Amino acid sequence: QVRLVESGGGLVQTGGSLRLSCASSRSIFSFNIMGWYRQAPGKQRELVASITRGSSTNYADSVKGRFTISRVNAKNTVYLQMNSLEPEDTAVYYCYTNVLEGTSFRNYWGQGTQVTVSS
Repeated sequence: QVRLVESGGGLVQTGGSLRLSCASSRSIFSFNIMGWYRQAPGKQRELVASITRGSSTNYADSVKGRFTISRVNAKNTVYLQMNSLEPEDTAVYYCYTNVLEGTSFRNYWGQGTQVTVSS
Protein backbone atom coordinates (compact mmCIF):
# COMPACT_ATOMS: atom_id res chain seq x y z
CA GLN A 1 0.00 0.00 0.00
CA VAL A 2 1.23 3.49 -0.86
CA ARG A 3 -0.16 6.75 0.43
CA LEU A 4 0.58 9.89 -1.57
CA VAL A 5 0.01 13.30 0.01
CA GLU A 6 0.13 16.45 -2.11
CA SER A 7 0.75 19.94 -0.82
CA GLY A 8 1.67 23.36 -2.13
CA GLY A 9 -1.45 24.31 -4.04
CA GLY A 10 -3.14 27.66 -3.67
CA LEU A 11 -4.22 30.87 -5.34
CA VAL A 12 -1.73 32.76 -7.49
CA GLN A 13 -1.89 35.53 -10.06
CA THR A 14 -1.11 35.05 -13.73
CA GLY A 15 2.63 34.83 -14.22
CA GLY A 16 3.23 33.60 -10.70
CA SER A 17 4.82 30.39 -9.46
CA LEU A 18 3.95 27.50 -7.18
CA ARG A 19 5.78 24.35 -6.17
CA LEU A 20 3.74 21.25 -5.53
CA SER A 21 5.08 18.43 -3.38
CA CYS A 22 4.01 14.80 -3.28
CA ALA A 23 5.20 12.82 -0.27
CA SER A 24 5.04 9.04 -0.36
CA SER A 25 4.47 6.81 2.65
CA ARG A 26 6.95 4.32 1.18
CA SER A 27 10.37 4.66 -0.33
CA ILE A 28 10.07 5.82 -3.93
CA PHE A 29 13.48 4.49 -4.92
CA SER A 30 11.99 1.49 -6.69
CA PHE A 31 8.96 3.28 -8.13
CA ASN A 32 9.39 3.07 -11.86
CA ILE A 33 7.35 6.15 -12.65
CA MET A 34 5.75 9.02 -10.78
CA GLY A 35 3.77 11.85 -12.19
CA TRP A 36 1.34 14.71 -11.88
CA TYR A 37 -2.09 14.83 -13.46
CA ARG A 38 -4.63 17.62 -13.34
CA GLN A 39 -8.37 17.91 -13.77
CA ALA A 40 -10.17 21.13 -14.47
CA PRO A 41 -13.94 21.48 -13.98
CA GLY A 42 -15.83 19.76 -16.77
CA LYS A 43 -12.68 18.30 -18.29
CA GLN A 44 -10.98 14.93 -18.25
CA ARG A 45 -7.96 14.27 -16.09
CA GLU A 46 -4.80 14.86 -18.11
CA LEU A 47 -1.14 14.06 -17.66
CA VAL A 48 0.95 17.12 -16.80
CA ALA A 49 4.39 15.61 -16.23
CA SER A 50 6.04 12.33 -15.33
CA ILE A 51 9.46 11.17 -14.22
CA THR A 52 10.96 7.71 -14.34
CA ARG A 53 13.20 5.95 -11.87
CA GLY A 54 16.11 7.00 -14.05
CA SER A 55 14.88 10.62 -13.96
CA SER A 56 13.73 10.75 -17.57
CA THR A 57 10.94 13.29 -17.83
CA ASN A 58 7.90 13.80 -19.99
CA TYR A 59 5.67 16.88 -20.20
CA ALA A 60 2.38 17.87 -21.72
CA ASP A 61 2.91 20.30 -24.58
CA SER A 62 0.93 22.95 -22.74
CA VAL A 63 3.41 23.09 -19.85
CA LYS A 64 6.76 22.51 -21.58
CA GLY A 65 9.23 25.21 -20.67
CA ARG A 66 7.14 26.35 -17.70
CA PHE A 67 6.87 23.32 -15.42
CA THR A 68 9.64 21.11 -14.06
CA ILE A 69 9.16 17.75 -12.37
CA SER A 70 11.81 16.30 -10.09
CA ARG A 71 12.18 13.53 -7.53
CA VAL A 72 14.25 13.33 -4.38
CA ASN A 73 14.44 9.67 -3.42
CA ALA A 74 16.00 10.41 -0.05
CA LYS A 75 12.90 12.41 0.88
CA ASN A 76 10.42 10.07 -0.83
CA THR A 77 9.06 13.14 -2.54
CA VAL A 78 8.27 14.29 -6.05
CA TYR A 79 7.99 17.96 -6.89
CA LEU A 80 6.34 20.00 -9.60
CA GLN A 81 7.75 23.48 -10.02
CA MET A 82 5.24 25.59 -11.90
CA ASN A 83 6.32 28.94 -13.34
CA SER A 84 4.60 31.49 -15.58
CA LEU A 85 1.23 30.19 -14.48
CA GLU A 86 -1.80 30.91 -16.62
CA PRO A 87 -5.53 30.81 -15.85
CA GLU A 88 -5.70 27.68 -18.01
CA ASP A 89 -3.53 25.91 -15.42
CA THR A 90 -6.35 26.15 -12.86
CA ALA A 91 -7.23 22.62 -11.81
CA VAL A 92 -6.95 20.04 -9.09
CA TYR A 93 -3.49 18.49 -9.34
CA TYR A 94 -3.04 14.82 -8.47
CA CYS A 95 0.12 12.90 -7.75
CA TYR A 96 0.36 9.43 -9.26
CA THR A 97 2.58 6.40 -9.19
CA ASN A 98 2.55 2.92 -10.62
CA VAL A 99 4.19 0.30 -8.42
CA LEU A 100 5.15 -3.30 -9.07
CA GLU A 101 3.67 -5.40 -6.28
CA GLY A 102 4.38 -9.08 -6.64
CA THR A 103 3.69 -9.87 -10.29
CA SER A 104 1.38 -7.01 -11.13
CA PHE A 105 1.41 -3.22 -11.26
CA ARG A 106 -0.89 -1.13 -9.12
CA ASN A 107 -1.80 2.54 -9.51
CA TYR A 108 -1.89 4.92 -6.59
CA TRP A 109 -3.28 8.46 -6.47
CA GLY A 110 -3.10 11.28 -3.99
CA GLN A 111 -6.14 13.20 -2.81
CA GLY A 112 -5.35 16.21 -4.96
CA THR A 113 -4.42 19.83 -4.33
CA GLN A 114 -6.22 22.82 -5.82
CA VAL A 115 -4.31 25.30 -7.97
CA THR A 116 -6.14 28.47 -8.95
CA VAL A 117 -4.59 31.07 -11.24
CA SER A 118 -6.37 34.41 -11.34
CA SER A 119 -6.24 36.68 -14.38
